[in-house]
Amino acid sequence: MHDLPVIVVGAGPQGLAAAAHLLERGFEPLVLERGDAAGASVSEWSHVRLFSAWDELVDSASRRLLEASGTPIPTRGYPKGSAWVRDYLQPLAAALGDRVRYGQEVVSISRRGRDKVVDAGRAEQPFVVRTVDRDGVERRLLAQAVLDASGTWRTPAPAGADGTPALGERAAADRIDYRIPAEVAELAGAHVAVVGAGHSATHAVLRLAELAERSPGTRVTWLLRRASAEGALGGGEADALPQRAALGSRARKAIEQGLVEVVTGFRLDEVRRAGDGIVLVGDDGREVGPVVRLFALTGFRPDLSILSEVRVAVDPSLDAVAGLAAEIDPNVHSCGTVAATGVAELAQPEPGLFVIGAKSYGRAPTFLALTGYEQVRSVVAHLAGDHEAAARNELVLPETGVCGGAGDFGGTCCAAPAPAQAERAEAVAV
Repeated sequence: MHDLPVIVVGAGPQGLAAAAHLLERGFEPLVLERGDAAGASVSEWSHVRLFSAWDELVDSASRRLLEASGTPIPTRGYPKGSAWVRDYLQPLAAALGDRVRYGQEVVSISRRGRDKVVDAGRAEQPFVVRTVDRDGVERRLLAQAVLDASGTWRTPAPAGADGTPALGERAAADRIDYRIPAEVAELAGAHVAVVGAGHSATHAVLRLAELAERSPGTRVTWLLRRASAEGALGGGEADALPQRAALGSRARKAIEQGLVEVVTGFRLDEVRRAGDGIVLVGDDGREVGPVVRLFALTGFRPDLSILSEVRVAVDPSLDAVAGLAAEIDPNVHSCGTVAATGVAELAQPEPGLFVIGAKSYGRAPTFLALTGYEQVRSVVAHLAGDHEAAARNELVLPETGVCGGAGDFGGTCCAAPAPAQAERAEAVAV
């Protein structure tokens, strides 16, 4: 099988970084991307500015590959998603050349001639990766190893507080968005709501607060499931990422100025039509609205369907790689901090298969690009037989200074965050 490529699913930041590390280690990578270009998912939030600086958004092997090709890499500032794609991800894909294939949706991963049940000779068989292209043509590709970096972007969580769509949520789909808005001018003078406590929700709230400041009569209601808004407002001066801290500070100011109304302890149970808008009903009977638009920014979850015929260990509560769960569980890590992880935590019962990047974290809202780059470095070193490098931790992650995790409905606080720990990459700043 050593003559076969290592297939990487997804040409996002972690997938392309994996290809760069594989190439550097002497492997032949093959990256399969369902979109039409590298960073296709990032391009869908191109209007959003990251709170991570450029030096925290570039992988080490990718940097070396780009430098060898003479491609300049930005070093200062906080890019928007569009700049991350234009100035880094697309040049990186270009440097990888035809090792990246577009319009290829991976629909399944399996072992040749072996379904999930069969033990005999399993590890000696190559992986079979099935794809469907834009024209509906199916193909089977063989691989010596597979790295699933397909992310979670296309599977946002519903607005309903119990993890399923609230009653009436599907029927009101024309009034609900699951992405950070790019344009909000059409909402001037209207009542709008945001549900969610993460950085994406905070970003949406700020964008709408700016509209409210420009257009009197615009009402912005922020719905939080927690009993307190403090966790959603960030760690302030205790946050090691200044732009992330600024995001929370700006949200706090918008609330104090009366541009945003916060409703805490609100767990959405039902969405009711009301004329041209919708009324949001909590599980305690409280009603908010009518509103003309609800931005449901309650996180993401992985699509595990392509892994149904390989043996994977998935945590039952987080849908994360089982070996990571204890390190990233937001019910335990209520300060929003988690340890850096590598191949030891990512190992699967199926040798040669790894779920990496945001997908490895499942539903946990604690992922940073830096975390994924360290995962990639460790996994590829392992595949190359460099076990010393695979076991080494080369990452120091910034503290958040935040108390109150996803499991903290009571609004209590915890001890100060430990060093060398991380928070989510998709979280953003204006």
